[in-house]
Formats: sequence, structure tokens, C-alpha cells
Amino acid sequence: MHDQAPEFHVKLASSQAELRAAQALRYKVFVEELGGDGPMVDHQARLETDRFDPFFDHLLLLDGKKNDAVVGVYRLLRDDQARRAGQFYSEDEYDLSRLRSSGRRLMELGRSCLDADYRGGAAMYHLWNGLARYVADHDIEILFGVASFHGVDPAALAQPLSLLYHRHLAPEDLRVRAKPAHYQKLDLLAEEELDRRAAMLQVPALIKAYLRLGGYVGDGAYVDHAFNTTDVCLIMDTVRLNDKQKSIYTKEVTT
Repeated sequence: MHDQAPEFHVKLASSQAELRAAQALRYKVFVEELGGDGPMVDHQARLETDRFDPFFDHLLLLDGKKNDAVVGVYRLLRDDQARRAGQFYSEDEYDLSRLRSSGRRLMELGRSCLDADYRGGAAMYHLWNGLARYVADHDIEILFGVASFHGVDPAALAQPLSLLYHRHLAPEDLRVRAKPAHYQKLDLLAEEELDRRAAMLQVPALIKAYLRLGGYVGDGAYVDHAFNTTDVCLIMDTVRLNDKQKSIYTKEVTT
């Protein structure tokens, strides 16, 4: 609960201190809250870091009423930045050759999180509005990135994973596929066995938001034991967004 309404603004991290604030929020959400870990997680400093951080832009949501505390984060990697990094982050999990060979401007999204006190309100819309400006500024055509279900038991996620496969599978030209060594099929249930309501209750809010915007999922999931998640690859073609979806994506929120 807030004593007063947040005063949001969005910016790219431009200092080491801002990057550390982003990594501290990621630690709070992905490590403390969701039980994740990784080879570069700094438990002593309480920072969630990895080798890709120096190459990404870090979009920050700040609350001016809380001394510009970082309360939301998005990590953004354009294709030109990925060349310097040597790969996209999600290429450890997915074969992205269909996207890479499309000739279109790509951007990978990742590490999206909000402080628990700011969920369920206007915060995510402000963060997305900043994302929309960034996409327009850089002429990005395809957005993609892994998004996660909590837990590493695909059987427990049979309903939502199967729903994504039957209702939201990406078209062939965008259909990335999980790497063979870690491929977990999504269609664990036949379409007639789906309980759509029960399935959607298990779909995380971020994934639901992408689906509402016309997003798709790639073929197969990746079970990430280090992060205690089951990952799917989400793809959004900005050209295919209809007008209603575009209005949601770029909506200015003033409350």
C-alpha cells in the first residue's frame, strides 16, 4: 500500500548505480521471491546479474514519490547489440534462425519485473509505454523473449502449456523452436481436453498481457532448473498488431 499515489517516470539506466538498482530489484523478484539462481548471482550484494548485462539497455520505472526508487525493470537487446554480445540471451534455449533470417529489425525482451507493491496497477502500463517509445525510436519490427512459469514440472503445467500450443502457436515464419537437448513439448493435452478457464488461471500476468497484444509462442518449452522456471518463447510482430492492440500497447496512463 502507498501513502500517496506513485509518480512514475521511465528512463534508460545511464549509470552503474542505476544498473545495480535494476539488478537489486531482479534479485528481490527472481531470487528471493521465485527461488532462482545462476552462476553470476551475487547473494552477498543481493544482485541478480549475468554476462549479458553490459550489452543490454535497461529500461527503468521509477517512483518520484519514493526518491526515484527503481520499481520496475525491462532488459532490452537490439539485434545490433546482440552482434556485440555474440548472441541473443534466449539462444541458449531456442533456435532463433527463423527470426535471424527474416531480415527484419529484432529486439529481445527479458528480465521484466515489478516490485510486489506496484503490481496490479498502472505501473506496468507506464513501463510498456516507455517500451513502445523505444520500439518506435529504433524501428523495431519483431519483439521476442523468454517468459516463465514458476516451477519445473511440465505435467503440473499441462493445461496452460497446451492452451498456448493450441490457441497461440506462432505462424511458421516466426515459429522458433526450443533446442533439441532441452525440448519440452507444449501439447501435453489434446485440444478437447482443455479447460480454458483453469488454464488461464495458471498463465502468468505478463504472458497474458503479451497474448492480448497478439503475441505468439514458439514451439516447445525449456525447463530451467537453475531459475526454477519453465520457459516459453514469446514473439510479437509489431506489423500484425491490430489498432485496438496498438492502443493498449502505446496507451498513455495518467492515473
